[in-house]
Amino acid sequence: MKRVARIVSPFVIASFTVGSMPAMATPSAVADGLVTTQEAVSADQASADRERIVELLSRDEVRDQLIAQGADPAQVEERVAALSDQEVREMNERLDQMPAGASSVVGVLFAVFVILLVTDLLGLTNVFPFTR
Repeated sequence: MKRVARIVSPFVIASFTVGSMPAMATPSAVADGLVTTQEAVSADQASADRERIVELLSRDEVRDQLIAQGADPAQVEERVAALSDQEVREMNERLDQMPAGASSVVGVLFAVFVILLVTDLLGLTNVFPFTR
């Protein structure tokens, strides 16, 4: 029995070693899922910026102006949700540079109107009938 074990043991060890090599060669899923601190902070900031724009668009005077301009507020909110983090950050920077009060509402409306107009002209949306 000991003689058989001495002969079989090296083959068993070799087969386990060779069998586990493909598993060791594949990259670890844990390493792929690591997030840096900067990425986490920027994701939080983008979320806060997006919430600020949505909050501004939910104001009654902004909704009234959007309707007066011929835009559907629901489509505008969808477009804001579809903006990239960079676009949201740029829009919030423009909001920060605008003076407080009614003129900021007009500025935001103008920025949203221009974004919607450009996407309409490119054929990505169908908000304004005069762009067809």
